[in-house]
Amino acid sequence: MHKPIYTISKIAEILNADAKFVDEQNVIEYLVIDSRSVLVPENSLFFALSSHRDGHEFIKDAYDKEIRSFVITDKKYINQYPNCNFLLVADALKALQKLALYHRNQFNLKTIGITGSNGKTIVKEWLYQLLAADFNIIRSPKSYNSQIGVPLSVWQIDVDHNLGIFEAGISAANEMESIEEIIKPEIGILTNIGEAHAEGFSSKRDKIAEKLKLFAGTDLFIYSPEYVDEVNFKDLPGKKKFTWSSKQGADLRIIAVEPIEGNCYLRAIYQDREIECMLPFKDKASIENGMICWATLLAFGYTPEQADLRLEKLSHVSMRLELKNGINQCSIIDDSYSADISSLAIALDFLNQQNQHPKKTVILSELFETGKDDLDLYNEIADLLTQKKVSRLIGIGPKIDKYAELFKFETQFFADTNAFIDAFPGMQFNQETILVKGARRFEFGRISKLLTQKIHDTVLEIDLNAMVGNLQFYRSKINPGVKIMAMVKAFSYGSGSFEIANLLQFHKVDYLAVAYADEGIALRKAGITLPIMVMSPEESAFEAIVKHNLEPEIYSIEILNSFLNALSDYDFNYPIHLKIDSGMHRLGFDQPEIEELSILLKDNQRLKVQSIFSHLVASGEAEHDGFTQQQIEKFKLLSSELVKVLGYKPLLHIANTSGISRWADGQLDMVRLGIGLYGFDAALQNNRGLQTVMVLKTTVSQVKILDAGETVGYSRRGVMPNGGKIATVKIGYADGYNRAFGNGVGKMLINGKLVPTIGSICMDMTMLDITGIDVKAGDEAIVFDKEHTIMQLAEEINTIPYEILTNISQRVKRVYFYE
Repeated sequence: MHKPIYTISKIAEILNADAKFVDEQNVIEYLVIDSRSVLVPENSLFFALSSHRDGHEFIKDAYDKEIRSFVITDKKYINQYPNCNFLLVADALKALQKLALYHRNQFNLKTIGITGSNGKTIVKEWLYQLLAADFNIIRSPKSYNSQIGVPLSVWQIDVDHNLGIFEAGISAANEMESIEEIIKPEIGILTNIGEAHAEGFSSKRDKIAEKLKLFAGTDLFIYSPEYVDEVNFKDLPGKKKFTWSSKQGADLRIIAVEPIEGNCYLRAIYQDREIECMLPFKDKASIENGMICWATLLAFGYTPEQADLRLEKLSHVSMRLELKNGINQCSIIDDSYSADISSLAIALDFLNQQNQHPKKTVILSELFETGKDDLDLYNEIADLLTQKKVSRLIGIGPKIDKYAELFKFETQFFADTNAFIDAFPGMQFNQETILVKGARRFEFGRISKLLTQKIHDTVLEIDLNAMVGNLQFYRSKINPGVKIMAMVKAFSYGSGSFEIANLLQFHKVDYLAVAYADEGIALRKAGITLPIMVMSPEESAFEAIVKHNLEPEIYSIEILNSFLNALSDYDFNYPIHLKIDSGMHRLGFDQPEIEELSILLKDNQRLKVQSIFSHLVASGEAEHDGFTQQQIEKFKLLSSELVKVLGYKPLLHIANTSGISRWADGQLDMVRLGIGLYGFDAALQNNRGLQTVMVLKTTVSQVKILDAGETVGYSRRGVMPNGGKIATVKIGYADGYNRAFGNGVGKMLINGKLVPTIGSICMDMTMLDITGIDVKAGDEAIVFDKEHTIMQLAEEINTIPYEILTNISQRVKRVYFYE
């Protein structure tokens, strides 16, 4: 099937909306509910949803971001923006859900639906890790599980997906039916049931019953009996059921949970025999989520041995609990994502695992949405804290102090977060473990920031979600069946090695390409199994190339003969890639060499040509379009001559990143995606549609005030005729910050202000002119991010983003974020 195309007029028909068009053929690809999050405005449809604020208030912001198509419920805006498409509906949220439902119905997609009180997102992300080897998976981004989040998740289903994993959350009765209709899960998974959102239901039974509506049409229901003990078995959904439990009889009956050196060893009875698995975690929440994933793999038909192999390779998903180094030798557990009794109990278990400090402090906000009487609630909390041997409670909120007498240990109370922050300088925190646990409305992130020890290292942050988003952006541009070769040469453009390759392998690119054999060997040793092309193979590395199953680029008769000589008598059909010079004049076979090449390849059983390719010189520059077209035609001609000789059809590829964007007729059998993965494409104005992947940041070491006429740095190149203030930051040319950025050429962001360099760039440090700006030691300095971009840095020193990225030293710490 082909990917559905939605024009604004088609969407009006789907929604049965009163429409006013200026361009009824405008194609919509993106649904937008937040005017701050706009990728491709010309293909975006903004829904004016009303929740905490009226979405119509943000129409102007969306319009200023160049969106020209809107779904509204108030017709007065139609005349205010006469050059826009407007769809007038009775309910914008229902319209969003209706559109997602229509889209969902275009696909015959196996779907997993997940609901519960805790663990939904972690289970979803772990199932993605566990099943991605066998399925092309679409899943809810982050924790998109609400009445709004589910439609936005489902809208991302594409023709290539054959499994969907969606989570669903509800806070009141009669919410789940619309979500179930959109997701249509064939497999249902129920996670932990706790007190969150209990105030929206008359009883726990009613809350469970509402959640179970998600599984009304499921073929398979996976659950733990203790979470549905208030529901009659005959009322449980699912044509088939698979149970797991550590407390009672079940299909998967866990009989032992043993921590081993940071891991957890599980034994269970399954199909009348004992089985085992290892989880690379030891906290209670992860163990329970791991049990759910174990049950799911077995219910899917994986053998216990297969399940064990996959589960032990699970990687951590940073969601709610995060352990950080704190001030005064403290350890900080940041759990400011949510607050309810169940998650508090789990967080306290995690707190008790920390044995580095005998004193344990809990900073706790008032708990809401528990459905309990306040006295009963705080009695339960007091008992829980006592049971977990908490040393001190700091309670924050207008009511928690009324129950102070319930807590039989050291306590302190504040009316709100601001009151705590005001008192913080006089408070004592020293060599203790501190759990920061609060409801979102209390903004406990501010408290965590006060308590957390600042890290003064220079760090390159890589957003893997953004990289995946960019990969999907280019996938949307290529024709069905066209393969993707991802370029990971030069330490993946400075961003990493196996970390990036693992991500790309996980998301099923078809090929990787490196510059030299040692890069490919490192990837093989890191467990990368994708085909890898080596673009600059050296004769001395041929033996290692064959040993590690790498595929060399062959660009001359001499290299071809050398490689043939390196092959053993037992090597047949060894994969190679032929490079044609269509105009770059760097490497490759020229037209006069094609005949000699053909003779060597004809009937040669030692080699198999996996691909024939060439490289576009200026695919992103319109002024060279004539030459680009000549390159494509020349490549097609020369490659066709080789195909005739070979007697089989290798993959043909010539399009690079900009070629994908601008030259659809150059896509052929495969495209090579390079710098576009990292958010840069010369063919896209301002890289429109791409996400920023990398942020380079450092910290201020010292601030100095200088008198008039004083100089800064080596050779006194930095001059301050009127005096002023400078900051020294921990980055220099040894980190990859080019000396050309010195003397005011380069700029960094500190506290939201762009400040210039002053003096020469040193090996390990750089000085910045911060005159007139409030800056102190320890403040963060942004070298580049999505606001102060690498493109701007490149322009400042007359170079290209490639050079900026690849020059970042490997001594700079790489930190990878994946939500």
